[in-house]
Amino acid sequence: MEINKCSLLYVAVLLIAGISVHAQSQAPPVIPDSLVIAYVERFNAADEELYSQLIPNSGAAEFLCNNVPRFECPDRQIEEIYYFRWWTFRKHLRQTPEGYIITEFLPEVSWAGKYNGISCPAMHHYNEGRWLHDRRYLDSYTDYWLRGGGSLRAYSFPIAASLYNYYLASGDRSLLREYTPDLIANYAEWEKSNFDPNKGLFWQIDGRDGMEVSVGGRTTASGYRATINSYMIAEARTIAAISKPHSAEFFSKADAILSAMQKTLWDADSSFFKVLPRQPEAPLCEARELHGYTPWYFSLPAEEYSPAWKYLMSPRHFFAPYGPTTVEQLHPEFTLAYSGHECQWNGPSWPFSTAVTLTALVNLLNNYSQEYINKADFFTLLKVYAQSHYRVKDDMSVVPWIDENLNPLTGDWIARTRLKTWADGTWSKAKGGKERGKDYNHSTFNDLIITGIVGLRPQEGARLCINPLAPADMWDWFCLDRVPYHGKMLTVIWDKTGAKYGKGKGLTIWSNGKKIGHLTCIDKIEIKLR
Repeated sequence: MEINKCSLLYVAVLLIAGISVHAQSQAPPVIPDSLVIAYVERFNAADEELYSQLIPNSGAAEFLCNNVPRFECPDRQIEEIYYFRWWTFRKHLRQTPEGYIITEFLPEVSWAGKYNGISCPAMHHYNEGRWLHDRRYLDSYTDYWLRGGGSLRAYSFPIAASLYNYYLASGDRSLLREYTPDLIANYAEWEKSNFDPNKGLFWQIDGRDGMEVSVGGRTTASGYRATINSYMIAEARTIAAISKPHSAEFFSKADAILSAMQKTLWDADSSFFKVLPRQPEAPLCEARELHGYTPWYFSLPAEEYSPAWKYLMSPRHFFAPYGPTTVEQLHPEFTLAYSGHECQWNGPSWPFSTAVTLTALVNLLNNYSQEYINKADFFTLLKVYAQSHYRVKDDMSVVPWIDENLNPLTGDWIARTRLKTWADGTWSKAKGGKERGKDYNHSTFNDLIITGIVGLRPQEGARLCINPLAPADMWDWFCLDRVPYHGKMLTVIWDKTGAKYGKGKGLTIWSNGKKIGHLTCIDKIEIKLR
């Protein structure tokens, strides 16, 4: 057996740091280092490394080989973007004098908090980062937000729910126990600043949701929104689940907000959750906006609200060639502007909202019985999302790319196109400098592969659920390898004929190199871990 020198070095580092390598040392990878390294070399060769943090391009191959789950499938575009997004994610790992954080922008921006941290995309950082083998990054990031001076409430951020999702993947409750008082205190501060007892709802400024210049915020930027209220319901449910002394109180809070949200923000005529402006006697905003799918990000609404999903695949509403639009296209205020604020949420496709919506869709397909959207639609949307991850350079070469907001009809990165010629024809330093949005860390992609396409659905206790949304009629094989889960190292293989991997026909699940589950077809399988 060939021993990988990078792996040996990594094990040594972990041993010195006191981190368990039990799961990592159980079995050789099914997917070889060479596949990962080949992608990294291509990305490095095409990259202009403007801003280097903890792990520069020169260390990217070693980091990815030793830290991220490996994925292989017949769709080379999806596979490429999977590794590209891990390659960009590691760029945002930053070591500070007080520990590690994860950034949104690589250059320093004036609206960030301590050490350039921004809470707006942090829930995405948790969902993506929970699959890293080295847990020090998210552990330290948690301390930064709750005790380290991060600007926790500068933007809407469901930190309790994010930390709980991390726990579901790791199986380790220690962080939840340690930070329960901080999570309760954070909830109380949100109640003081943003809760309206007369409505029974939280309000938020659209820009503090990270959604500037939205149609729902055009009359007044402040409104009762499905975003902040979904977050706070999830926060309350999480606190109720992790703190017995506060369980009844916070379950009651969650139920009351959910009831108020469904009563007040649901437009029955439009079958959609909408924004209610904070103005006396104001009606609901007439536009359907993509963030109306946020409640399903936490599996909150009852099944009777599922008709909202009939609009996602409609070209008159949200469907577009380069990603779902942030407001339905039939609305008269749908705009693709190359003037005014460079970040507008009144039409462009934003990976942030695409990630929220696709995560919500994965939850819908797993947890609801409905007839409005299906697995094939999810795969179509994931393909659209993957194909949006490119930029055509001046020499007409095409490179993988992730940035801020997209023209959903052409694939042009709108903010980039505008910022590169800002003011006097140069990148504006006041706006973040050259290539502000390059490698932007404001969304997920890989979590959608792991929990959606492969279908690893994190559970409490010694339980494992695999429910793949992969297209059985299109893919004869795929493999998710070396994914950490509850102290084990899992491998999930679909091999229709058994010829690709030589480990048997069908769907097989492996834990630390031992087969623990098998089906002859792609279907849901539940396993008790030992």
